[in-house]
Amino acid sequence: MLCPSAQAEELLAMSSSIEDNAVPTSLTSARNITLELLPEATADKSDLWVRIRSGFAMRDLESPLIAKHEQWYASRPDYVARMTERGRRYLYYITEEVERRGMPSEIALLPMIESAFNPGAYSTSSASGIWQFIPSTGKHFGMQQNWWYDGRRDVVGATNGALDYLQKLHAQFGDWELALAAYNCGEGAIERAQSRNRRKGLPVNYTSLKLPAETRNYVPKLLAIKNIVANPASYGLALQPIENRPYFAAIATEKQMDVKMFAELADISMEEFSALNPAHNRPVILQDHNDLILLPIDKVETFLSNLEKNDKPLVSWQSYQPKKGERLDQLAPRFGLSVATLKSVNSLSARANTSSGQTLLVPLNGETSDTELAAFNMHLLPNYGNERTLQHTVRKGETLRSVAKRYRVNVADLQSWNNQVKTVKAGQTLTIIQTARHRHGRRYAQHHRKSRNYSQHGNKAVARS
Repeated sequence: MLCPSAQAEELLAMSSSIEDNAVPTSLTSARNITLELLPEATADKSDLWVRIRSGFAMRDLESPLIAKHEQWYASRPDYVARMTERGRRYLYYITEEVERRGMPSEIALLPMIESAFNPGAYSTSSASGIWQFIPSTGKHFGMQQNWWYDGRRDVVGATNGALDYLQKLHAQFGDWELALAAYNCGEGAIERAQSRNRRKGLPVNYTSLKLPAETRNYVPKLLAIKNIVANPASYGLALQPIENRPYFAAIATEKQMDVKMFAELADISMEEFSALNPAHNRPVILQDHNDLILLPIDKVETFLSNLEKNDKPLVSWQSYQPKKGERLDQLAPRFGLSVATLKSVNSLSARANTSSGQTLLVPLNGETSDTELAAFNMHLLPNYGNERTLQHTVRKGETLRSVAKRYRVNVADLQSWNNQVKTVKAGQTLTIIQTARHRHGRRYAQHHRKSRNYSQHGNKAVARS
């Protein structure tokens, strides 16, 4: 049973008693709603960036790649601004967890290079979420993935899984550079590279290993971000302050409810709800789904109060088993949907004419319109936000023109993203920025890699945002 707003004062009063240095606390009311509040920070009361800088602990590398990536970010202030604006929702929680585990605070910046804090980022290797877990790695670290829910996009769960994985890798390899490299390309790849060097009598540290192009750039890219965060003005950039306090609270409910209703009762936009809860694949959250719902911390009382006063149904969806031979173009109008929306909500192929025996999720009494679903459908697709950045490794025989054609971008744009390069050679890494219009009609990149076992191939990610 959900807690009505009469419990808001009880929960918020309980939260005020948390000490500054306490471990994150769960507060459970008598009516089966749990509010999780993170403790107030102690490093700096105004700006989270100050706190993050104070925790930098990774050593610098002697690599020209760092300067290359510093230049790339410095020349794109709008991109950096969008990335950090998205990150303000998540950075406090991530920083809190990184500090609690005794990890260097550079790790809190890792989603900047994994996904640019894009909660719906989806890569060519099927990696998903701000930490870019591939399906097998996510499953290994306890992230449930099914028709209703993808735990790789769960902000809290995926953060804990990523930090667990990084700590495991650090214990295995003994330093953070190798741990990060293994996070990117897999511990198997690092072990093989080290074995090759040992046979040749060569060092086995990160900069001495022969690694894939993306992995060679991975740690320098993180260190470039670190340097920019440490002194943004020296790169001609300005980082907007982020409050050094929890952005969200986590509510555990035992009640089935529409995603739209959660957002409405909390008085937040669907975009905001989806950014905090991108793991939910359908427009309704099941009663037996025990995952936490995140709400902006200043909207919890609003949610509880509105829930108590609410007299509308909490659910406007039902399951429907199509009859044999029943076509989608017959079903969709019956439930007030377009065929395209019916397919989208139920993850059916664009070419599908029937459900092939699949039980469908449809509105109750045809009450949910395509317009109401538009905002929700935005986060079902792997294009959250308008831009995505990825790295392409040039193959033998490829040219600037062929790469541009592959990703549906202009050659001139491709050159501008890569320091006006005029020719390319095999093994060279190119940066590509795609917008939604580049991706529609082609599932964004054609060379989908198969998901691989995490112990051999790690958490490989290609897409950025």
